[in-house]
Amino acid sequence: MKQALLITRRLPDRVLEAARARFDVTLRDRTDVLSAHELRAALRDYDAVLPTLGDRFQADVFADVPAPRTKLLANFGVGYNHIDETAAKAAGIAVTNTPGAVTDATADIALSLILMTARRLGEGERLLRSGGWEGWHPVQMLGTHVTGKRVGIIGFGRIGKAIAKRCHYGFDMEVVFHNRSPVTDPGMPARQVGMAEAMAADFVVVAVPGGRATHHLIDENALEMMQKTGIFVNISRGDVVDETALIDALQEKRIAGAGLDVYEFEPQVPVGLMALENVTLLPHLGTACLEVRENMGMMAVANLIAFADGKVPPNLVNP
Repeated sequence: MKQALLITRRLPDRVLEAARARFDVTLRDRTDVLSAHELRAALRDYDAVLPTLGDRFQADVFADVPAPRTKLLANFGVGYNHIDETAAKAAGIAVTNTPGAVTDATADIALSLILMTARRLGEGERLLRSGGWEGWHPVQMLGTHVTGKRVGIIGFGRIGKAIAKRCHYGFDMEVVFHNRSPVTDPGMPARQVGMAEAMAADFVVVAVPGGRATHHLIDENALEMMQKTGIFVNISRGDVVDETALIDALQEKRIAGAGLDVYEFEPQVPVGLMALENVTLLPHLGTACLEVRENMGMMAVANLIAFADGKVPPNLVNP
């Protein structure tokens, strides 16, 4: 008899087919996150759950289901700060994620945000589409040159290193980075520095994991370390950044601009951010390529199959 698996949102067809070949799949074919009732029902009614961003399996949810049927949360995504992995383990539930599959796509989005914000590309497109463009002239929409500048990367894991590689080899940028543990071999010309020096770079890119340890890592104090000409980019998790502090820094012109793909309370985006022309805002497109989403899904299914076979899943995050 196949184990019962809940998939909380539609995934690519190839992934659904692979899951259905091995499990009795219930597909929740909606785009919104699980409600409080649905979170608890999922733990009671299914052997395993394949959740994703925003499905908040927090300590209170596990506390309300003291004897869960679910034994595995196979998260779709590398970030799992929406899941309290410690509380899950205490409840007898394993948690897995999908690292590696997202690295290059997320790094590409980081570079996109650097370029869009520095060269005012979003603002330029809005001008053209509005019919307000009056033609080329020498001082029209002057932005910030990217090539040869310094980038400071906060977090130097897989994604941070991929961003650094693109910046250095693609745009001849000097790379400095801040990481909570020493990095003995950056794999390319890059220098590990303190937080203040990394934040003082021409471009600052945040690539740390989400979770309690990095909540509001970028706060008012961190933003004060930036140059007035600095551009800030976040492709990690929204709650890594104190959005109120960021809005204040932008409105008061203490930094030059920002490019964001993630937000603290998605899908809500602060009106203060949307009102600013010097901010590039994307709707969480970091991994939005079909082949990447397929690879993420197949990795999640591989974790599910390994667990069902009595093996340790390859991407267990709460051993």
